[in-house]
Amino acid sequence: MKICIVTDAWHPQINGVVTTLNRTADMLRSWGHELLLITPERFATLPCPTYPEIRLSLVSPLSIQKLLHDFKAEAVHIATEGPLGWCARSACKRLGLDFTTSYHTRFPEYLRMRAPVPMKMSYSVMRGFHGAARRTMAAPTILDELEARDFNHLVPWSRGVDTNLFRPRERETTEKGPVFLYMGRVAVEKNLPAFLDLDLPGEKRVIGGGPALATLQATYPEVQFTGPKEGEALASALAEADVFVFPSLTDTFGVVLLEAMASGVPVAAFPVTGPKYIVREGVNGCLDNDLRCAALRALTVSRESCRAFAGEFSWETCTHQFLNNLAPNRLPAH
Repeated sequence: MKICIVTDAWHPQINGVVTTLNRTADMLRSWGHELLLITPERFATLPCPTYPEIRLSLVSPLSIQKLLHDFKAEAVHIATEGPLGWCARSACKRLGLDFTTSYHTRFPEYLRMRAPVPMKMSYSVMRGFHGAARRTMAAPTILDELEARDFNHLVPWSRGVDTNLFRPRERETTEKGPVFLYMGRVAVEKNLPAFLDLDLPGEKRVIGGGPALATLQATYPEVQFTGPKEGEALASALAEADVFVFPSLTDTFGVVLLEAMASGVPVAAFPVTGPKYIVREGVNGCLDNDLRCAALRALTVSRESCRAFAGEFSWETCTHQFLNNLAPNRLPAH
């Protein structure tokens, strides 16, 4: 099938959305499907206010319309609600194409953290965006919540982990004690002070970049901030941890949780949407409203059982879900 995926989230961003779309695209190609990826790499961009790492594409619906028409897309999936997403939505409606969307990120909550925009208004815009789709894919963790907010045509799309890259490795013992680590975006919505303020033995490490990095480095000089890492360097650094601490209250899934578990690292988190779905108490981590208690309990969790749990989440299964959720059609004759 000729499949077009439209996304505002793409390299060089490092996050769960980019990882999911990249692995899905690779898997679809390996199965013989032909892909057109419409990403910010094709267009001139501007930095997103308050978050310059995110690039906003300067694009029009007509340019997307031409790409879809020339490619003769049989299925169109719009992954994000940014400029590319809105233009692709408009282009599909002009061409009479059915399309699917996905809900990855709590934009209303994230916007509210940065500007005084009522979430009721933001969610109304999100419902309007996704309401035009044949189906809206979302992580199983958040389907009930979206349904309660009157989103329609919801279908599950889970996540996976590369267990070849993320795996247990030999670790160097340190005299400083256990290593408590966070990996991901360093931004206000990740609630990092809830981790960095904890009184824990050993040392704290943070892997990742983002708009809050410089401020947090200055505020917490005792914490080791490594900046962004990728590939083997990222996987090796993650596997050195004794506990992966995930302070976020807003993530819809948390691919990094699976990556930590695949590396044999138990997770400590708050009992909120993403972690509640993935973390099994005493099996692959610990949940507690007292994050310090969760982190200390997680030190006793078996690294082998963490690894075994992560093995149940494959990108093959996730991509089959994605493929079955699509709404295939052909361009109308001209």
